[in-house]
Amino acid sequence: MSDLPRNQHIAASGVIAAVGITLAYVSFTQEPAGAFVFPRLIATVFAVLAIWTFVKALLGRTRVGHGLSGQEMRNLLPGLTVTLIYAFWAAKELGFYTATTIAFFLLLTLYDPASHTSGKTWIKRVMITAGFMAVMYGLFALLLNVFTPREIFS
Repeated sequence: MSDLPRNQHIAASGVIAAVGITLAYVSFTQEPAGAFVFPRLIATVFAVLAIWTFVKALLGRTRVGHGLSGQEMRNLLPGLTVTLIYAFWAAKELGFYTATTIAFFLLLTLYDPASHTSGKTWIKRVMITAGFMAVMYGLFALLLNVFTPREIFS
């Protein structure tokens, strides 16, 4: 039982390394190449760091703490579900900005401890989501000129 946190760390870092390698592979196989320069850079850095973490976990050179309890895993499950749907379906099918707006709002709603019965908190969540999306649009579309998946309404 004392190896559980270490084994959890190895399993989690292994899954993340596999996702990182997959994302890097996908970013290097997409066309047009010019539109994927920024995603390739990010995916490569992510993959290298994920592999490094996985190797450190395998060698036992990481501080693993106490691991995650079943309750903590259950707390993470809704956010993980939203993230997986976003990454593997929604961003492509709905478009980057539409899917990101929905995913961010869902995550904010799921993890915001404020009341879900008060109209004031719902307005606050909508305004936070709108502000977040304004920053995302400004960063990706205006500042970096990064290609994003086509929008569902375009």
